[in-house]
Formats: sequence, structure tokens, C-alpha cells
Amino acid sequence: MTEIPDVLRAALECADDGIVVVDDARRISHFNASAERIWKLARAEVLGRDAGVLGLPFLQADQVADFRDEISLVRPDGSRIRASVSLSSTTVGGATHHILFARDVTAEAERRVRIGLLNAVSDQTNRAVMITDTEQNIRYVNASFTALFGYTSEEAEGRRAGELIAGCHTNRTAIAKLFKRLIDGGRRGKVETLVYNKDGEEIWVCARIDAFRDKKGRARHIFALIEDITETRQLHSLQQLIMSALADEIPITEIADRLCRRVEEIAPDVVCSLLHIDSAGLIHPLGGPSLPEDYSRALDGVAIGPNVGSCGTAAFYGIPVLATDLDTDPRWQPYKAGPLGVGLRACWSTPIKAKDGRVIATFAFYFREPRAPSNWHRRIVEACVNLGAFAIERKEARAEIARLAYHDILTGLPNRAQLRHLITTAIDACPNGSHVALAFLDVDHFKDVNDTLGHAAGDELLVQLAQRLREHIGPEDMLGRLGGDEFVILLPQRNAESAERVAAGIMEALAAPLRLGSKLMPMSASIGISLYPDHATDIDTLMQQADAAMYMAKQAGRSTHRIFSAEMNGLAEQRLALIAALRRAVAEGALTLNYQPQIRSCDGAIHGVEALARWHDAALGDVSPAKFIPLAEECGLIEQIGLWSVREACRQMASWRSAGLNIHSVSVNLSPINFRNVTLAARLKDILAENALPPDALMLEITEGTFMQDGAAALETMHAIRALGVGLSVDDFGTGYSSLSRLAHLPIRELKIDRSFMRDIERDAGAVAIATAVVRVGQGLGMTVVAEGVETEGQRKVLAELGCDVVQGFLYAPALPPVAFERWLIEHCAEQARAMLARLDMGTAGRDEVKRSA
Repeated sequence: MTEIPDVLRAALECADDGIVVVDDARRISHFNASAERIWKLARAEVLGRDAGVLGLPFLQADQVADFRDEISLVRPDGSRIRASVSLSSTTVGGATHHILFARDVTAEAERRVRIGLLNAVSDQTNRAVMITDTEQNIRYVNASFTALFGYTSEEAEGRRAGELIAGCHTNRTAIAKLFKRLIDGGRRGKVETLVYNKDGEEIWVCARIDAFRDKKGRARHIFALIEDITETRQLHSLQQLIMSALADEIPITEIADRLCRRVEEIAPDVVCSLLHIDSAGLIHPLGGPSLPEDYSRALDGVAIGPNVGSCGTAAFYGIPVLATDLDTDPRWQPYKAGPLGVGLRACWSTPIKAKDGRVIATFAFYFREPRAPSNWHRRIVEACVNLGAFAIERKEARAEIARLAYHDILTGLPNRAQLRHLITTAIDACPNGSHVALAFLDVDHFKDVNDTLGHAAGDELLVQLAQRLREHIGPEDMLGRLGGDEFVILLPQRNAESAERVAAGIMEALAAPLRLGSKLMPMSASIGISLYPDHATDIDTLMQQADAAMYMAKQAGRSTHRIFSAEMNGLAEQRLALIAALRRAVAEGALTLNYQPQIRSCDGAIHGVEALARWHDAALGDVSPAKFIPLAEECGLIEQIGLWSVREACRQMASWRSAGLNIHSVSVNLSPINFRNVTLAARLKDILAENALPPDALMLEITEGTFMQDGAAALETMHAIRALGVGLSVDDFGTGYSSLSRLAHLPIRELKIDRSFMRDIERDAGAVAIATAVVRVGQGLGMTVVAEGVETEGQRKVLAELGCDVVQGFLYAPALPPVAFERWLIEHCAEQARAMLARLDMGTAGRDEVKRSA
């Protein structure tokens, strides 16, 4: 074995790498200290031995060749390390030596594995990772960085971060301060800023920045974890802004202003504008804090159209409109001075649509250079269009709710609640020595319109009346509707004389009839007037006093007006007391029925009876039906009274029949309101069953208005009643607006000629002609004709000659209580029997005289 020179041996001994020298016989001739550490073998154990003891297969080959690699080395004790090994051959002193260099790279290999794993994890995260040196030169980026910004690692590494992703609106100052703090040993931090991708598109990011430090705490690398907050933070901030503002009931103009300001924060290169488009197609600025005020004011009230800038055109067509150069765009010529004057060169406007498709607003971006919107701008607008639509529709809905709460739905006039506010405002503004007049208007005979022509016609009348009233009051006067046919006119700074002139002018204006469809409807109203502060100083009293004065105008013959006086308070109190007493009477069963007979013209026999309600009050005495029936209709008791009348009349009929008084039928008057109740027929059936009466024992008297109105429910109820077998009689026929063609197709069994025709029937050919026509029409349709209000024998004779079937009136008897009616009926039957005997006696006497003469 050739000896290694001492100099060389000393050099090999000092090397950090493990050095093994193998001679040409494959025996180990040198094994330095580093080799002892790598193989965990003492040199005495290996020197002179075969190289196979080292566990290196390439040293055992017949032909040993040069080798360089990183291998897994198994030591003689079974442990394993990672080693970087290289083998080369050299000739020393004419002999060939193989020199093996070995280095334990286990720690380095493990570090590389960890780095590889870290790279894999880094590439899997959805956040961008960027590592720079202390000079901001990029040393590493992950796959998410590439996905977010478009730069590959090769394109990014080596470039300065500020040159790569920063732009004109990046917050370089905040980044520089944080970078300096980290270099100086300070704590980590984060920055939210606008950066730019490879294509120049804006991206809002949150960058959490920290330093990698050496053992001495010196910053060696800067680490940035970058999160895209465009959607999660910036766009959501717009949504939060809108929702919070709506929840706080902030006015829509303030919401629009806040929205525009926030948009300009997250898109610094735009100026934002929000315009409202009303139902008439007119523009109204909502928000545009960075636009010139005079420019925004000039847009207010401009009509949208095909060439009205970007916003007016977008609203007109319902599609986004881009004008990349306002100076040359033909649509902008009349409007360009304002934006161009503050350096705005382009405008992109997008329509905001409601759920029903109508354009309710536009959202616009102005740019400081001729350009189109970026993708970031489009994402902002997409969010803002939806948010704007939600905010505006919600505000419109709330405004409509508020309008409905304070305005009458039918006429659009202020309602009772709003009127109180208006009256309070007028009183508060009333100068010393001045007055506020309150005119309370009620339509005369409005119920007749509803009953005869239907509620649709009644509603149309009220709408037309409201329009006519508006036209005949002053610009400072205010008109409102309390409900039904009641209106209030507020007359600020008007004394009694001035208020009466207004009332007289209204009376004159109402003299011309209103047209309802094909009909001309004459109309009038009664007006009551009260004055602040002469009559009262509070709203409730003023209203009550005007109401009381209006009732005095009604009692004076209607179609007139009255000024309140102190005496009217007593009358109003009497009316309220009467209503209260009527409610008690209905609740306690204090009403009664009287019965008036109906007599057949052909033989004088009883045809039936009509049941008529009567009221005797312990304090008020006898109250006329002409007084309490309208009162019952007014205060909502009429339907209850009608059903009670049917039940009581049927009970009395059953009682009479069980006592042997065979009365064919009883007629009961019902209100049209009863016939709007679809359960009426079923309730009649139950009442008849309770009293074991056949259906034809009951006749219901109805006014012409019940079947003339268009209510399908009333007609359906009438047919159900006739199908039950109960009769229907038209009361007061000839005084309304009867349609004979409709009458022929309705389930009517009886017609009643109104008593108003009886007064002059003995001497007035017109009255006779009307009665004749009614008799002929009724009998021609197979109906029984009844004349009511017959008081004289002459009237009876005329009706008998006309062929009228039945007569009713004081000629025979007034309406009588049950016991008195029973006595009358017995006497009437006895008189009928006496008359029949007398006729028989006369007949017998006549035959005897003939025999004697023969």
C-alpha cells in the first residue's frame, strides 16, 4: 500500500468533509476525523480493511468509477443518514488512489423537504403570499399570487413589489411606514389598499406584513399575506351602509349621499351620482356630493329622453349608456358644461329598475379622462344597482304607506288624521285677531245613489265631487275627506262672512249635475261652519260644532249652509242621546212590531199584513220610524233591526196560526245592507224552521236600489231567497231608477205602488197613468200589485177600476199592535160575513120579487 505524503495527510485531516482514501487494492488507507463522525467508526477499525466495510456498493465494483450523488447511507450500527458523496481517482507516486468525499446533509435534506411541504401548502392556500428582501425585491410568490395578479413566479421574482402591483391609487405611504417599522424592529401590521393586476385592473386587498429575522433579530426578508377583500369587505360595506341607513330611517337623499361617498372611497378614480326618476319620467338628483351643486340643480325636473346625457338616455331606454368623451358626444351637448368645468370627461350610467321593470333611478360614474369602466367599476355598479333599487323601492313603499295613512284612498285627499295636523298647523299660524273657519260638508241623499246606482257609481260621484270642490276653493284653503260622503274644508284666516261666501260658491258650483256614465246626476250638499277662536279653541270641539251646524243645514231643507250657534250644541247632544237610546233599545229588545192589513180589491178579504217597527222609549216617548230608521242606518244598526223584525214577525205569525187566525203572509222591510250578506237566505230558512212556517208565509220588501245596484252578492242573495220559496216585494216602486228590462228577469213576486201617487190619484190624470202603468207592468209579469197609502174610498174605487190586486192604508186600519190587530181582524171578518149575508138576503129578496111579479 502506497503511503500518502504527510503534507497531504495533514490537509485531509483538517477537511470538514469526511475523506476516505482507498488504494487500488480497495483497502482503506486514510480515514479522517470527519469520516469517523459520518460512519461512527474509529479509523483503527477501518484502516487497511476492505472498503466494503463502508457500505458503499460502488466501491465494491470490479471497476471503480468516478461517482457523485446524494445517497441514503446505512451505518454499521444500522442508523441511517443522508450523505452527499463524490468519488474520484488520482495517481500519487505512480499508484492509483480513490478519494471519497462524504458530507452529512441529513439536516439540509430535511430542510429541503420542509421547504417543499411549505411551498405545497403555500400553493394550496387561497391567499396570495409574497416574500421580498429588505430592498422590496420579490424572492417568492405562491400560486394564489399568480391567480390573483396574473404574474408567474418567474415573472415576479427579482422585481420590486412596488413596480409590480402598486398603482396610482395604492396607499404607498401606509405601506412604506409599515415596511420601515419592520426594518427598525417594530411589530407587524396590515394595510388595506387598492392594487393592480397584470392587466391593470383594480383589486382591493388586505396585506398582513411581517418580517423574517435572523438570530440577532435583524430583518432578512419581508413576508406579505395578501387577501382579496373586493367582495367580502368593500362590496359588503356598501350593503351594510344601505341596510344600516334604512334601519335608522335615514332620508333617501342622505342614503344616496353616503352611498356615493363610499363608492368614491373604494373607487378613487370615479365621481358618483344617483338620480331618481319619478312616475312622470322626470329626473331628480338624490346623491352626487362631488358634482357641482349648480349642475345637480340644473338636472332637477329634466325629462328623460333618447338624447339627454348618459343618465336621461339610460333611463329612457332602460339600458346602460357610456359616453367616453362628453365634449364630443351628441347626447351631452346641452349638459356638458357642468362636468367638463370640473374636469370630468366621460360618464357611464346604468338604469336602476323596480321589480315591475320600470326605471326608478340611474347610477352614474364620471371619469376624469376619456375611458370605459373597468371590471372593478362594473362590480361596484352591479352591487349598487341592486342596493339602490332596494333602498328606493323600500322608501317608495314607506312613502306610500305614509300617504295611505294620511290620505284618503279613493279621492287622494287628506284623511281625518292628516286633517287634524293641518288644522293644528293653521291654528298655530293664525295671527291675533284672525280666524280659521272649518266647513263640514255632507252630500245630500248620497245613500240613494248607492242604493239605486250601486257603490261604484257612488265612488265615482265622490271622486268628481272632490275634483269640483278643489276647483272652487282658494289656493290657501285645504280640502279633506273624513269618510263616506263627509268632507272638511279648512279655510285659514277666514271670518264668518268670508266662509259663508265660500260655502255659497260651493253650493252654486254643485248646482250643475255630475255625469256618472251615461246619467246626469243632480246633486247638492249641506254645509256647517265653525270658527276658531270664536266658537272653540280645540280641534275636536270645532269639528263637533261644524258637524252640528251641518245637521241644522240638513234640517233646514238641505242644499244650504249654516254657521254654528250655541243653540246647536243642545240639538247635537239630543242626536247623540237618541243614538245611544236606540242602541240600548236594540240590545234590550225594546222595539216592537205593529201590523197593517193588506186587503184584496176583488172581495175585501185579507191578503196579508205588513210588519212595521215601532219604538217607545221611557224618556223619549214614541219615536217615529222616519226618525229612528235613518238613524239606525247611520250608526250601523239597520241590519240587526231587519233580522230581528223577520224573527219577531215569524214568531207572531206562528202564534196567530196556532190560535186559528189564518193570515196568508207577513211582509217585512229589509235594508239593502241585509241583502249584501250572503248568509241571509240560510238565516231565513232557520227562522222559518224554528217557527214551523212555510216559506210563502214570508214576504220581504226591498227598495229598487237593492236590485238596481251592481252588487253581485245582493243579486245572488235574492235568487237564493226565491229558491227558498220566500217572496220578494219591491217597495215604493216608481220613485227610483227602475229598469223594466232588469225587473223582468228578477225573482220578484210583488210590486207596491208608492203612497206618493195616492194623494192625487182621484183628480190627477198623471198619477192615474203611472198607477195604471205599474198595474199593467206588474200583472203582465205575473206579479201581485199592492197600492199603499190608500186613505179614502175614492182612492180605493179608482184602484179597483184599474184592477189593482191589493190595497193597504188608513182606509182600513193603521199599523196596529198584535192584540189590537187581532180585534180588528175579528171585526173585519164579522163585517165581511155581515156583508155577505146582506148580499145573500138581497139576492133572495130579488128572486122573491121576480116570482111575485111573475
